[in-house]
Amino acid sequence: EVQLVESGGGLVQAGGSLRLSCTASGFTFGHVNIAWFRQAPGKEREGVSCTGSSDGNSLYADSVKGRFTASIDAAKNTAYLQMNSLSPEDTAVYFCAAAIFALSAGCSSNFPYTYYDHEGQGTQVTVSS
Repeated sequence: EVQLVESGGGLVQAGGSLRLSCTASGFTFGHVNIAWFRQAPGKEREGVSCTGSSDGNSLYADSVKGRFTASIDAAKNTAYLQMNSLSPEDTAVYFCAAAIFALSAGCSSNFPYTYYDHEGQGTQVTVSS
């Protein structure tokens, strides 16, 4: 069974940091793009970042650029989202999603709207002021 499981969410004060993990089972990080999304109550889902396992490059939403860093550890079948300088506006449920390819493929700037084969259940991040 294919699964993506997020962890690392929690409650943090403004200015603090959290590191989210996304661990995959049922498939390996051969040629995959891992995207992170978030959704706050009453708001549309937002694409936060996308990282390609083939080239290791990441793209970010303007709202998190310079504060968040996404990465992939293919040996551990795990992706990470390091979040620094958090603000209450970052409060949301964070999801990871995987797009699996037969050949190498990196993320495009359209990553929030592209198709993903699998998605996790999400982890809550709450930032207090």
